Amino acid sequence: MYKGDSINVERNQVPYQLYQYGFGKVGAINGAFEENGAYSQVLFDGDYKLIIPNGQGPFIFKQTSSGAPDSIAISLHGAQTLNLEVMPYYMVRNTQISSSGGTVTATFKAEKIITDPAIAKDIERVSLYVSNTQFVSEGNNIAVANMDGSAIADPNNISLSVGVPTSALTKTYVYARVGIKIVNVEDMIFSSLQKVSF
Repeated sequence: MYKGDSINVERNQVPYQLYQYGFGKVGAINGAFEENGAYSQVLFDGDYKLIIPNGQGPFIFKQTSSGAPDSIAISLHGAQTLNLEVMPYYMVRNTQISSSGGTVTATFKAEKIITDPAIAKDIERVSLYVSNTQFVSEGNNIAVANMDGSAIADPNNISLSVGVPTSALTKTYVYARVGIKIVNVEDMIFSSLQKVSF
């Protein structure tokens, strides 16, 4: 999360690691975030630490003074909710997605969160993805529109449109969301998923 807003990512592509103290196993308990940034694990009660490895996610997680991923200590006793606060490079804001005549159109704002020149990054491209399923990403879509970061005239008012081939439609609606690909960052940040009717 960032200031109460979920960080939307590609499903099962942004990993996290849990370590449990006091047992012989020294390896990580691996997990990955869902599209809406949620995560869950079934664990025994006990003391754990959680990290998000460096270079994972469209954000910066806690780091030590040497730049290594810092950990969050967790004392687990029964069901527990833990929100992780991160610093995203960008946030997708004010997303409006609609359809007309077989075309899906999205307008949104790319808000730059990290502005420090030493660590800030530019936008490589923005994309509109359309899918028959609720899993919408570069690897799972029936239509996509891309715009290079250098072609964005106004980051506060970005518009993308894509025609959806009728042969690819399996229902009278699709799911869509927009994403921002950041220069030298593997994982994209996305808007929330929206259902669009035809």
